[in-house]
Amino acid sequence: MRCLFREKKYFCGNYLEVDIFPVFEHQHSRGKKRKPTSATQKRLNQKNAERKLIRLLNTNFSDSDIRFDLTYSEKNLPSTPEEALRQMQNFIRRVKRFRRKAGLSELKYVAVTEVGKRTARYHHHIIMSGGISINDLAKLWGKGYTTAKPLQFDECGIVGIARYLVKDPILGKRWSASKNLDKPKELSRDGRISKRKVIGICEDEYGSAEQLERLYPGYSLAEFRPYFNDINGGYYLSVRMYRRKATRAAKGVCDEQRKNG
Repeated sequence: MRCLFREKKYFCGNYLEVDIFPVFEHQHSRGKKRKPTSATQKRLNQKNAERKLIRLLNTNFSDSDIRFDLTYSEKNLPSTPEEALRQMQNFIRRVKRFRRKAGLSELKYVAVTEVGKRTARYHHHIIMSGGISINDLAKLWGKGYTTAKPLQFDECGIVGIARYLVKDPILGKRWSASKNLDKPKELSRDGRISKRKVIGICEDEYGSAEQLERLYPGYSLAEFRPYFNDINGGYYLSVRMYRRKATRAAKGVCDEQRKNG
């Protein structure tokens, strides 16, 4: 059974994600395929949602943008998830009007609404365009406490924030986003990277960075995750890279950010 390796690239602003995996030309059936268990499918859905959001955030936001968290005072606390989502969308509309009047660029945002596990209180997290003062944003919200933090990018982008945001969706929707977000550019190619090259990268713990950086000029390696599939004998590789001109954070910051959210 002949096998080629497919290279799927996602260009996300200053970041590049690459998936390298085998594609078999003739796949012989060996009986009825088993459906993944609900737990397995749930983990897969979570992983795919995280990766999609990571790429979206890295493509559209920079360190001049912010993460804005919104809570409710007791008197303003919504009683249903639908009401909480409506309050968040009303806030977004107020921010858009404010930006237009102030002559600022059109708002870009990704928003998540959650319910606290211990408090059962609704709250919101929004990744959004900067340019508005924290005080003005707090006034535009006006329903409780707020906190604002500048986005901090490391060699992986803002992976930790993305993973934090998709953990507990309500009403079956993981996030909402403005329609003006740019999509990552995707390119796919078969056969450029040989099986021998993929195995060499996966098994060379110390030389993999040099090999990958030769394959993708202008980028430096942030992390790579090799995986060997015992069932089909295939090697799989997931890679994250960043443009060399971008400022590189201290070694290990990427893992620390993901751990702390």
